Amino acid sequence: MSDNQTIPLKRPVNVPDFVLKQQSDVPQKKETKYPSEVIPLATKGWFYPEGHPLCSGQIEIKQMTAREEDLLANQELIKKGKVLDKLMEALIVDKSVRIEDILIPDKNAIFIAIRRLAYGDEYNVSINCPSCDKNNKVNINLSQLEYRKFDFDSYPKGKNSFTFKLPNSGIVVTYKLMNQIDEQAIDAELVQIKKFSKENTAELTTRLKYVITSLDGNPDKPSIRKFIEDTLTARDSAALRKHMRDNNPDVDMSFDFKCAHCEFERRLDMPIGATFLWPDLDSRG
Repeated sequence: MSDNQTIPLKRPVNVPDFVLKQQSDVPQKKETKYPSEVIPLATKGWFYPEGHPLCSGQIEIKQMTAREEDLLANQELIKKGKVLDKLMEALIVDKSVRIEDILIPDKNAIFIAIRRLAYGDEYNVSINCPSCDKNNKVNINLSQLEYRKFDFDSYPKGKNSFTFKLPNSGIVVTYKLMNQIDEQAIDAELVQIKKFSKENTAELTTRLKYVITSLDGNPDKPSIRKFIEDTLTARDSAALRKHMRDNNPDVDMSFDFKCAHCEFERRLDMPIGATFLWPDLDSRG
């Protein structure tokens, strides 16, 4: 996969089911009942250890059926916040892939592909203009989303590790791409923090405590936490977060926005709302 490439699907999403054929060039662990699609991962599989089912840089997902739509409507799963993970689990063909191991950039790529295969490339959203605050009905073409440019060859394959020198303190920080286990741990810690202080969410510092893996080569977790709580300056924190945001492999979720009511034009981040995987909500007014 070349840099700055659109996220490909090997066939048009609007081809009827009875015409679709399973990919013949991909080894199958077992024959699947429904049409499937092989998609490249945002990370190219670069940061998974050797032997991991995702180190090949691609994953096979099957097309959503009415059974999976039932999952999306399951109120118990929705309340528990597990509906999207259950959906992904159901659609990934290789059952040796553990959802919690998938790096967040790859989960983003998989969800985009699931949505395109199920409901097509047209995504209708409402956006208030950042300038005049008037509402705009925007149609986003999901087939035009691209993977961010990233120099994979600058990083050792099979190791989820990145470095950045903090501009103020000069400390070299090592950090990682997060997976669902990290996200769940962050959420659980934030819940505990809010129980003691509703005014202080500590979301930024809590996230950094999980993403940073060493300071000047020292991986001691208590030392990392103490540094973030007591020593990390706002300047260093902002620089690190900007670096991580701008220098990681992921899906570029931005699009060109032009306000229909004023002259405002800018590239904005695509909002992921309820209609992303529930597009029929558009027709409910």
